[in-house]
Amino acid sequence: MKSLIKIIFLLCTCLAAFPLHAQENSDLKGTSCIPVRTVKESELAFKAGERMHFSLHYKWGAINSDVGTATVSLDSVRLNGHEAFLCRAHGRTTKLFDLFFKVREDFKSWFTRDGLKPLKFTRDTHEGGYEARNTYAYDWSQPDPCIVADVYSTSSGQRNLQLPLTPCTFDIPALFFYARNMDFDKVQPGRKYPMTFAIDDDVYNVYFILYGRETIKVKGLGSVRTIKFAAKLLEGEIFKGEEDMMIWVTDDENRLPVYFEAPLLVGFASGRLTGYEGLKHPFTSLVETKRK
Repeated sequence: MKSLIKIIFLLCTCLAAFPLHAQENSDLKGTSCIPVRTVKESELAFKAGERMHFSLHYKWGAINSDVGTATVSLDSVRLNGHEAFLCRAHGRTTKLFDLFFKVREDFKSWFTRDGLKPLKFTRDTHEGGYEARNTYAYDWSQPDPCIVADVYSTSSGQRNLQLPLTPCTFDIPALFFYARNMDFDKVQPGRKYPMTFAIDDDVYNVYFILYGRETIKVKGLGSVRTIKFAAKLLEGEIFKGEEDMMIWVTDDENRLPVYFEAPLLVGFASGRLTGYEGLKHPFTSLVETKRK
């Protein structure tokens, strides 16, 4: 259960990340990052004040139930002289599942309002008897940029590390918002686009693939016009082999993630958008139900 809950919250609290835009950011020229549109604040898919709410579901054998919720919010702040966004992501198990395995996940991510360059990341995790706390400071001033990481877990204790930092490296919340500015004129369907994200004491690779557009029904929302992506997940303690996590985002200027699903080593996980506030653009991809 620990692995299940951990990956659900990693994917959904910051689920992010999976709709990407093609970018003209000079920092990424010459790299193989997923292409995104210009990431000037005035042209972003989101604004400060946005809130998203998700429900997390697990299916395995006789178990077929919502197991948790997640909220993601975005605010405007200053950090070390930078005009920045602050993303807060909170995930928790439902009261029923608290009886079996109580989970609380809190992520905070600071990134620049122009360019969406990550500045700082913190994570506070409680999973049953397991605890983890991460603090990352992104040092872009050095000839070889790095992440100065202060990480703690009940299994490994306290460690101070330096992790590699490239223009394609993000923490999960920063990647989530960065990815929502994808430039579909430059993303090639079927091509793998590599990105990396840092969590705990390492940097992980993930590949994104664009499949196309389709209309899906989302419980509580109705029919939504979407853009479908896959995140190529490498084999590990949670996922089967190179399985795809499928992600559907709104086919409008908001690029809201409305649904995802992923096969696990044990069972099947999914998540759906249940509520939202403070969108920058109208939710035009929501298809109205025809009256009989």
